[in-house]
Amino acid sequence: MAVTSEPPQEGIPIASVEQSTGIARATLRIWERRYGFPQPGRDLRGERSYPEEQVRKLRLIADLMAHGHRPGRLMALNASQLAALAGPRSERSAGARPIADPVLDPLRSHDVPALLRLFEESIRNEGLAGFITELLAPMNGHVGQAWANGDLEVYEEHLYSEAVQQVVRAHLARLPAPTSSGPRVLLATVPEELHGLGLLMAQALLALEGCPCTSLGVRVPLPQIVSAASAFGADVVGLSFSSHMNPAHVLRGLEQLRGELAPQVALWAGGAAPALARRRIAGVRHVAHIRDLTAAIAQWRGAAVSAK
Repeated sequence: MAVTSEPPQEGIPIASVEQSTGIARATLRIWERRYGFPQPGRDLRGERSYPEEQVRKLRLIADLMAHGHRPGRLMALNASQLAALAGPRSERSAGARPIADPVLDPLRSHDVPALLRLFEESIRNEGLAGFITELLAPMNGHVGQAWANGDLEVYEEHLYSEAVQQVVRAHLARLPAPTSSGPRVLLATVPEELHGLGLLMAQALLALEGCPCTSLGVRVPLPQIVSAASAFGADVVGLSFSSHMNPAHVLRGLEQLRGELAPQVALWAGGAAPALARRRIAGVRHVAHIRDLTAAIAQWRGAAVSAK
């Protein structure tokens, strides 16, 4: 009698789950063994493949862990219980109200030209700085929320991110060369942070302010950030942390970098990670909102003039 194996399962690859939730693939495997969740299938290549509903639950778990909850307690809860535990800040339950944002319609219809036109029109109306500070930040949140509500697919969220990068990078390329007024800024994320839109938003504002800026992108080992800061003569190292980042990774990364960077190098941390607001780290400036970056630059320049 022939032995039959389970058919391949359509789902979300582990690399996409890692990027979408911020949970490292090694952690996903540990949870699978320890808690019995998640329970992935296998794709045609034998790689782990996760159903959409499991990924949404993982994202809720990541958000709650960022607010101090322990994974062992969260694994036993269903999505509705997790959403209730998250409280008013979460509308991810099945009955969540649809989000009104003009960016969602072209995403759902996969109309990339319309999406790009929407971004370009917003930049014409608001300027690049206004687009970054007043429109893009809430738009990022709406797209993430729509995905969590089940209104967008993972690939549609990725489509959004790629379109934003295409438009913003094109405008960056047209800006004049930076002045020498400083600060010289090095941007990166720690190894556990996979999301890079925050870095791009910061890079755009820094360029508009005439700051020489180098971005290393995401998931950079901490010793390499320290080495790069020295190699590029950075006055400031800027890190971005998304909302679902594990508080331990946020705080440990900042504490280690502050201890290893030269004392004269400023360390700025931005993004929506709750740990940034809950605990202050000596020698680290918390840039609470992307629009606050301009004030941080002005303060650095004022201090540099006073020191002369």
